Amino acid sequence: MAARTREGWEGWDDYATFYDWENARTVQRRDVRFWEQLAAAAGGPVLELGCGTGRILVPVAKSGVHLVGIDRSVSMLTRARRRVVRARLQDRALLVRGDIRALPFPDSQFRLVMAPYGILQSLVRPSDLTAALASIARVVSKGGRFGVDLVPDLPRWSEYEGRKTLSGRMGRDALVTLVESVRQDRPRHLTTFDQRYVIERRGERHVSRFSLTFRTVSVPRMSSLLERAGFRVDAVLGDYQGGPWDERADVWVILASRR
Repeated sequence: MAARTREGWEGWDDYATFYDWENARTVQRRDVRFWEQLAAAAGGPVLELGCGTGRILVPVAKSGVHLVGIDRSVSMLTRARRRVVRARLQDRALLVRGDIRALPFPDSQFRLVMAPYGILQSLVRPSDLTAALASIARVVSKGGRFGVDLVPDLPRWSEYEGRKTLSGRMGRDALVTLVESVRQDRPRHLTTFDQRYVIERRGERHVSRFSLTFRTVSVPRMSSLLERAGFRVDAVLGDYQGGPWDERADVWVILASRR
């Protein structure tokens, strides 16, 4: 019997506890300014796909933009709501639980849809991505924009087992260590990260385990899918400052307009 393909949304509720801790040590805020500027230029309502804990949503709302964040994970949205309330942004930021393959919004509602930090790569089947792009095209107004951030070359990453990748303090009294394994299904362009977070606090030790699966989509392939969905590709960037793209770039960003 063939092994079941993990759904892309699996693991994210468990990841919510550690998401901000890990990203503070990896991506940090290097992409936030890019999305702030894109949202400010939109001239209308903005939608963020996979808004998670509000890492991007809250700074964008603080800059004065009205936006909606959608995510499937209850745990992620709970943390995002706390951030929104603390920042007193309830009048600018609306959080919605939903599936990005079938967006629960009226036609042509948004001037910009943002898909940061590889969120579309959590759609593990080609049909999932096709459905999501069709749904996104429906809710973007004519001439509105769609920004897609892709994580480069996941299938080319080396597989490894039990590697300690991060360690540091969480809060005042917890030491957290991430021990990670990576396995790949190259024919289906899938990479799965088996995460083991070891939390030591006041002499006690707790281990949290979960897995996250992503699918690689090349820039030419994504560009072709966007064109089929009704978008025109305007630019492909290799960094968050607008630099040119090539396959070796650390960042793959596609900007497209709704035809």
